[in-house]
Amino acid sequence: MEDDRDTDSALNSLDESVGFSIPKPPQGFKSGFIGIIGRPNVGKSTLMNQMVGQKIAITSPVAQTTRNRLRGILTTPEAQLIFVDTPGIHKPHHKLGEVLVKNARIAIESVDVLLFVVDGSVEAGGGDRFIVDLLTDTKTPIILGLNKIDQQPPNFQPLDDSYAKLAASYNWQVVKFSALTDEGLQSLQQVLIDNLELGPYYYPPDLVTDQPERFIMGELIREQILLMTREEIPHSVAITIDKVEEDPKITRVLATIYIERDSQKGILIGKGGSMLKAIGSAAREQMQKLIAGKVYLELFVKVQPKWRQSRLRLAELGYRVEE
Repeated sequence: MEDDRDTDSALNSLDESVGFSIPKPPQGFKSGFIGIIGRPNVGKSTLMNQMVGQKIAITSPVAQTTRNRLRGILTTPEAQLIFVDTPGIHKPHHKLGEVLVKNARIAIESVDVLLFVVDGSVEAGGGDRFIVDLLTDTKTPIILGLNKIDQQPPNFQPLDDSYAKLAASYNWQVVKFSALTDEGLQSLQQVLIDNLELGPYYYPPDLVTDQPERFIMGELIREQILLMTREEIPHSVAITIDKVEEDPKITRVLATIYIERDSQKGILIGKGGSMLKAIGSAAREQMQKLIAGKVYLELFVKVQPKWRQSRLRLAELGYRVEE
Protein backbone atom coordinates (compact mmCIF):
# COMPACT_ATOMS: atom_id res chain seq x y z
CA MET A 1 0.00 0.00 0.00
CA GLU A 2 2.81 2.39 -0.85
CA ASP A 3 0.44 5.06 -2.21
CA ASP A 4 -1.06 5.78 1.19
CA ARG A 5 1.47 4.45 3.70
CA ASP A 6 4.63 6.19 4.81
CA THR A 7 7.74 4.41 5.96
CA ASP A 8 8.83 4.70 9.60
CA SER A 9 11.62 7.10 8.64
CA ALA A 10 9.20 9.34 6.74
CA LEU A 11 6.86 9.39 9.73
CA ASN A 12 9.74 10.29 12.03
CA SER A 13 10.71 13.18 9.74
CA LEU A 14 7.10 14.34 9.74
CA ASP A 15 7.05 14.22 13.54
CA GLU A 16 10.11 16.47 13.77
CA SER A 17 8.87 18.96 11.16
CA VAL A 18 5.45 19.60 12.68
CA GLY A 19 6.32 19.18 16.32
CA PHE A 20 4.28 16.14 17.36
CA SER A 21 5.28 12.61 18.14
CA ILE A 22 3.48 9.44 17.17
CA PRO A 23 3.54 6.85 19.99
CA LYS A 24 4.49 3.24 19.59
CA PRO A 25 1.37 1.05 19.30
CA PRO A 26 0.46 -1.51 21.97
CA GLN A 27 0.87 -5.19 21.21
CA GLY A 28 -1.77 -6.49 18.82
CA PHE A 29 -2.60 -2.99 17.51
CA LYS A 30 -4.14 -2.84 14.03
CA SER A 31 -4.20 -0.02 11.49
CA GLY A 32 -4.95 0.64 7.86
CA PHE A 33 -6.64 2.70 5.18
CA ILE A 34 -10.32 2.14 4.40
CA GLY A 35 -11.69 3.39 1.09
CA ILE A 36 -15.35 4.44 1.20
CA ILE A 37 -16.83 4.06 -2.28
CA GLY A 38 -20.31 4.05 -3.76
CA ARG A 39 -22.74 5.90 -5.98
CA PRO A 40 -23.29 9.63 -5.43
CA ASN A 41 -25.44 10.59 -2.46
CA VAL A 42 -25.53 7.24 -0.63
CA GLY A 43 -24.24 8.82 2.59
CA LYS A 44 -20.47 8.29 2.39
CA SER A 45 -19.51 11.68 3.86
CA THR A 46 -22.16 11.46 6.60
CA LEU A 47 -20.79 8.04 7.51
CA MET A 48 -17.20 9.27 7.76
CA ASN A 49 -18.24 12.24 9.92
CA GLN A 50 -20.07 9.89 12.28
CA MET A 51 -17.21 7.42 12.47
CA VAL A 52 -14.59 10.02 13.40
CA GLY A 53 -17.01 11.91 15.66
CA GLN A 54 -16.57 15.31 14.03
CA LYS A 55 -17.70 17.11 10.89
CA ILE A 56 -14.81 17.06 8.43
CA ALA A 57 -16.67 16.24 5.20
CA ILE A 58 -19.53 18.29 3.80
CA THR A 59 -22.95 16.75 3.30
CA SER A 60 -25.74 17.90 1.03
CA PRO A 61 -28.94 16.65 -0.65
CA VAL A 62 -27.19 17.50 -3.93
CA ALA A 63 -25.28 14.59 -5.47
CA GLN A 64 -21.54 14.78 -6.18
CA THR A 65 -20.59 17.01 -3.26
CA THR A 66 -17.34 15.20 -2.41
CA ARG A 67 -14.48 16.36 -4.63
CA ASN A 68 -11.27 15.74 -2.75
CA ARG A 69 -9.80 12.57 -1.35
CA LEU A 70 -10.49 13.49 2.25
CA ARG A 71 -9.08 11.34 5.05
CA GLY A 72 -10.86 10.91 8.37
CA ILE A 73 -9.04 9.25 11.25
CA LEU A 74 -10.60 7.13 13.99
CA THR A 75 -8.28 5.88 16.71
CA THR A 76 -9.49 3.36 19.29
CA PRO A 77 -7.49 1.48 21.96
CA GLU A 78 -7.09 -1.44 19.56
CA ALA A 79 -6.82 0.14 16.11
CA GLN A 80 -6.41 3.22 13.94
CA LEU A 81 -8.78 3.41 10.98
CA ILE A 82 -8.00 5.96 8.27
CA PHE A 83 -11.10 6.51 6.14
CA VAL A 84 -10.63 7.74 2.59
CA ASP A 85 -13.83 9.42 1.39
CA THR A 86 -14.03 9.34 -2.41
CA PRO A 87 -16.27 11.11 -4.94
CA GLY A 88 -19.34 9.14 -5.96
CA ILE A 89 -18.56 6.94 -8.94
CA HIS A 90 -20.61 8.11 -11.93
CA LYS A 91 -20.40 8.81 -15.63
CA PRO A 92 -18.40 12.07 -15.95
CA HIS A 93 -19.73 14.98 -18.04
CA HIS A 94 -16.77 17.41 -17.82
CA LYS A 95 -13.05 17.53 -16.96
CA LEU A 96 -13.80 17.94 -13.24
CA GLY A 97 -15.97 14.81 -13.34
CA GLU A 98 -13.19 12.89 -15.09
CA VAL A 99 -10.69 13.91 -12.40
CA LEU A 100 -13.09 12.94 -9.60
CA VAL A 101 -13.92 9.51 -10.99
CA LYS A 102 -10.29 8.76 -11.81
CA ASN A 103 -9.31 9.62 -8.24
CA ALA A 104 -12.04 7.33 -6.90
CA ARG A 105 -10.75 4.49 -9.05
CA ILE A 106 -7.17 5.07 -7.88
CA ALA A 107 -8.39 4.88 -4.27
CA ILE A 108 -9.79 1.40 -4.93
CA GLU A 109 -6.28 0.05 -5.46
CA SER A 110 -4.46 2.06 -2.77
CA VAL A 111 -6.25 1.10 0.43
CA ASP A 112 -6.28 -1.92 2.74
CA VAL A 113 -10.06 -2.44 2.92
CA LEU A 114 -12.92 -1.22 0.73
CA LEU A 115 -16.27 -0.27 2.22
CA PHE A 116 -18.77 -0.29 -0.64
CA VAL A 117 -21.67 1.83 0.62
CA VAL A 118 -25.11 1.46 -0.93
CA ASP A 119 -28.51 3.00 -0.22
CA GLY A 120 -30.31 0.22 1.66
CA SER A 121 -33.65 2.03 1.44
CA VAL A 122 -33.93 1.23 -2.29
CA GLU A 123 -33.27 -1.86 -4.37
CA ALA A 124 -29.85 -2.44 -5.93
CA GLY A 125 -29.66 -0.69 -9.30
CA GLY A 126 -27.53 -0.30 -12.39
CA GLY A 127 -25.21 2.22 -10.72
CA ASP A 128 -24.39 -0.28 -7.98
CA ARG A 129 -23.74 -3.04 -10.51
CA PHE A 130 -21.44 -0.68 -12.46
CA ILE A 131 -19.29 -0.34 -9.34
CA VAL A 132 -19.42 -4.10 -8.74
CA ASP A 133 -17.92 -4.56 -12.21
CA LEU A 134 -15.10 -2.15 -11.30
CA LEU A 135 -14.33 -4.21 -8.20
CA THR A 136 -14.22 -7.66 -9.77
CA ASP A 137 -10.45 -7.65 -10.33
CA THR A 138 -9.34 -6.02 -7.09
CA LYS A 139 -7.67 -8.14 -4.42
CA THR A 140 -8.55 -5.68 -1.67
CA PRO A 141 -11.02 -7.07 0.94
CA ILE A 142 -14.50 -5.65 0.31
CA ILE A 143 -17.32 -5.08 2.78
CA LEU A 144 -20.77 -4.20 1.45
CA GLY A 145 -22.38 -1.61 3.71
CA LEU A 146 -26.16 -1.12 3.54
CA ASN A 147 -26.72 2.45 4.73
CA LYS A 148 -30.01 4.25 5.45
CA ILE A 149 -31.67 1.27 7.15
CA ASP A 150 -33.64 3.82 9.20
CA GLN A 151 -35.42 4.68 5.94
CA GLN A 152 -36.24 1.13 4.91
CA PRO A 153 -39.94 0.38 4.32
CA PRO A 154 -41.76 -2.23 6.50
CA ASN A 155 -41.32 -4.87 3.79
CA PHE A 156 -37.54 -4.44 3.37
CA GLN A 157 -36.56 -8.06 2.76
CA PRO A 158 -36.63 -7.80 -1.07
CA LEU A 159 -34.27 -4.81 -0.81
CA ASP A 160 -31.85 -6.71 1.41
CA ASP A 161 -32.08 -9.74 -0.87
CA SER A 162 -31.10 -7.65 -3.92
CA TYR A 163 -27.84 -6.66 -2.20
CA ALA A 164 -27.27 -10.08 -0.66
CA LYS A 165 -27.35 -11.48 -4.17
CA LEU A 166 -24.67 -9.01 -5.27
CA ALA A 167 -22.47 -9.85 -2.28
CA ALA A 168 -22.90 -13.63 -2.52
CA SER A 169 -21.30 -13.77 -5.97
CA TYR A 170 -18.04 -12.44 -4.52
CA ASN A 171 -18.32 -13.70 -0.94
CA TRP A 172 -18.44 -10.16 0.44
CA GLN A 173 -19.39 -9.58 4.06
CA VAL A 174 -22.59 -7.50 4.47
CA VAL A 175 -23.19 -5.00 7.28
CA LYS A 176 -26.38 -2.94 7.79
CA PHE A 177 -26.31 0.48 9.46
CA SER A 178 -27.61 4.03 9.50
CA ALA A 179 -25.02 6.80 9.35
CA LEU A 180 -27.77 9.23 10.35
CA THR A 181 -28.92 7.50 13.57
CA ASP A 182 -25.70 5.59 14.49
CA GLU A 183 -27.58 2.28 14.40
CA GLY A 184 -25.20 -0.55 13.52
CA LEU A 185 -22.07 1.64 13.42
CA GLN A 186 -20.39 -0.16 16.30
CA SER A 187 -20.83 -3.46 14.46
CA LEU A 188 -19.48 -1.89 11.28
CA GLN A 189 -16.47 -0.53 13.16
CA GLN A 190 -15.66 -3.98 14.55
CA VAL A 191 -15.98 -5.65 11.13
CA LEU A 192 -13.57 -3.09 9.67
CA ILE A 193 -11.05 -3.64 12.48
CA ASP A 194 -11.32 -7.41 12.00
CA ASN A 195 -10.28 -6.94 8.38
CA LEU A 196 -7.19 -4.86 9.19
CA GLU A 197 -3.71 -6.23 9.79
CA LEU A 198 -1.28 -5.43 12.60
CA GLY A 199 0.24 -2.01 12.07
CA PRO A 200 1.53 1.27 13.54
CA TYR A 201 -0.09 4.59 14.31
CA TYR A 202 0.02 6.47 11.01
CA TYR A 203 -1.20 9.67 12.67
CA PRO A 204 -1.25 11.03 16.24
CA PRO A 205 -4.14 9.41 18.16
CA ASP A 206 -5.99 12.72 18.70
CA LEU A 207 -6.03 13.71 15.00
CA VAL A 208 -9.35 13.34 13.12
CA THR A 209 -8.24 14.42 9.62
CA ASP A 210 -5.06 15.00 7.65
CA GLN A 211 -6.51 18.05 5.90
CA PRO A 212 -5.54 21.57 7.01
CA GLU A 213 -8.11 23.90 8.57
CA ARG A 214 -8.14 26.08 5.43
CA PHE A 215 -9.39 23.17 3.35
CA ILE A 216 -12.16 22.38 5.82
CA MET A 217 -13.16 26.07 5.94
CA GLY A 218 -13.53 26.15 2.16
CA GLU A 219 -15.64 23.01 2.23
CA LEU A 220 -17.93 24.49 4.90
CA ILE A 221 -18.59 27.50 2.66
CA ARG A 222 -19.25 25.26 -0.34
CA GLU A 223 -21.66 23.16 1.72
CA GLN A 224 -23.82 26.19 2.53
CA ILE A 225 -23.87 27.23 -1.13
CA LEU A 226 -25.10 23.75 -2.08
CA LEU A 227 -27.74 23.79 0.66
CA MET A 228 -29.07 27.27 -0.09
CA THR A 229 -28.92 27.43 -3.89
CA ARG A 230 -29.64 23.75 -4.70
CA GLU A 231 -30.12 23.22 -8.43
CA GLU A 232 -29.33 26.81 -9.42
CA ILE A 233 -25.60 26.55 -8.69
CA PRO A 234 -24.99 22.86 -8.00
CA HIS A 235 -21.41 22.11 -8.95
CA SER A 236 -20.05 25.09 -10.88
CA VAL A 237 -18.62 26.57 -7.69
CA ALA A 238 -15.13 26.43 -6.18
CA ILE A 239 -13.74 28.09 -3.06
CA THR A 240 -10.32 29.48 -2.21
CA ILE A 241 -9.36 30.65 1.27
CA ASP A 242 -7.27 33.73 0.51
CA LYS A 243 -6.27 34.81 4.02
CA VAL A 244 -6.58 33.60 7.61
CA GLU A 245 -5.53 36.01 10.34
CA GLU A 246 -5.60 34.71 13.90
CA ASP A 247 -5.90 37.08 16.87
CA PRO A 248 -6.39 36.04 20.50
CA LYS A 249 -10.08 37.02 20.36
CA ILE A 250 -11.10 36.35 16.74
CA THR A 251 -10.02 34.60 13.52
CA ARG A 252 -10.52 36.62 10.32
CA VAL A 253 -11.12 34.62 7.16
CA LEU A 254 -11.21 36.04 3.62
CA ALA A 255 -12.50 33.67 0.91
CA THR A 256 -13.37 33.83 -2.78
CA ILE A 257 -16.26 31.94 -4.40
CA TYR A 258 -15.63 31.13 -8.06
CA ILE A 259 -18.55 30.47 -10.40
CA GLU A 260 -18.79 30.09 -14.19
CA ARG A 261 -21.46 32.59 -15.30
CA ASP A 262 -22.50 36.16 -14.53
CA SER A 263 -26.08 35.00 -13.92
CA GLN A 264 -24.82 32.74 -11.12
CA LYS A 265 -23.09 35.69 -9.50
CA GLY A 266 -26.42 37.44 -9.14
CA ILE A 267 -28.00 34.35 -7.58
CA LEU A 268 -25.13 33.94 -5.11
CA ILE A 269 -25.16 37.55 -4.01
CA GLY A 270 -28.96 37.83 -3.89
CA LYS A 271 -31.14 40.92 -3.55
CA GLY A 272 -29.24 43.49 -1.55
CA GLY A 273 -26.57 40.88 -0.79
CA SER A 274 -29.06 38.74 1.19
CA MET A 275 -28.00 35.35 -0.19
CA LEU A 276 -24.26 35.94 0.29
CA LYS A 277 -24.93 37.19 3.81
CA ALA A 278 -26.96 34.06 4.64
CA ILE A 279 -24.26 31.77 3.21
CA GLY A 280 -21.55 33.60 5.14
CA SER A 281 -23.49 33.55 8.39
CA ALA A 282 -24.18 29.80 8.24
CA ALA A 283 -20.61 28.97 7.19
CA ARG A 284 -19.21 31.17 9.95
CA GLU A 285 -21.22 29.25 12.56
CA GLN A 286 -19.74 25.96 11.31
CA MET A 287 -16.21 27.43 11.28
CA GLN A 288 -16.59 28.55 14.89
CA LYS A 289 -17.32 24.95 15.85
CA LEU A 290 -14.27 23.83 13.88
CA ILE A 291 -11.79 26.18 15.59
CA ALA A 292 -13.69 26.56 18.91
CA GLY A 293 -13.54 30.36 18.71
CA LYS A 294 -15.05 33.45 17.10
CA VAL A 295 -14.75 33.92 13.33
CA TYR A 296 -15.14 36.95 11.07
CA LEU A 297 -15.81 35.75 7.53
CA GLU A 298 -15.70 37.93 4.41
CA LEU A 299 -16.76 36.45 1.08
CA PHE A 300 -16.04 37.64 -2.47
CA VAL A 301 -17.62 36.30 -5.68
CA LYS A 302 -15.71 36.05 -8.96
CA VAL A 303 -16.67 34.69 -12.39
CA GLN A 304 -14.23 32.19 -13.89
CA PRO A 305 -15.81 30.97 -17.18
CA LYS A 306 -15.74 27.20 -17.84
CA TRP A 307 -13.31 26.45 -15.01
CA ARG A 308 -14.55 22.85 -14.78
CA GLN A 309 -13.51 22.22 -18.40
CA SER A 310 -9.94 23.50 -18.00
CA ARG A 311 -7.25 21.30 -16.49
CA LEU A 312 -5.17 24.42 -15.76
CA ARG A 313 -8.03 26.10 -13.90
CA LEU A 314 -8.82 22.86 -12.07
CA ALA A 315 -5.21 22.64 -10.89
CA GLU A 316 -5.23 26.29 -9.80
CA LEU A 317 -8.34 25.62 -7.71
CA GLY A 318 -6.85 22.52 -6.12
CA TYR A 319 -8.35 19.67 -8.20
CA ARG A 320 -5.67 17.27 -9.44
CA VAL A 321 -5.54 13.60 -10.28
CA GLU A 322 -4.15 11.75 -7.24
CA GLU A 323 -0.76 10.13 -7.63
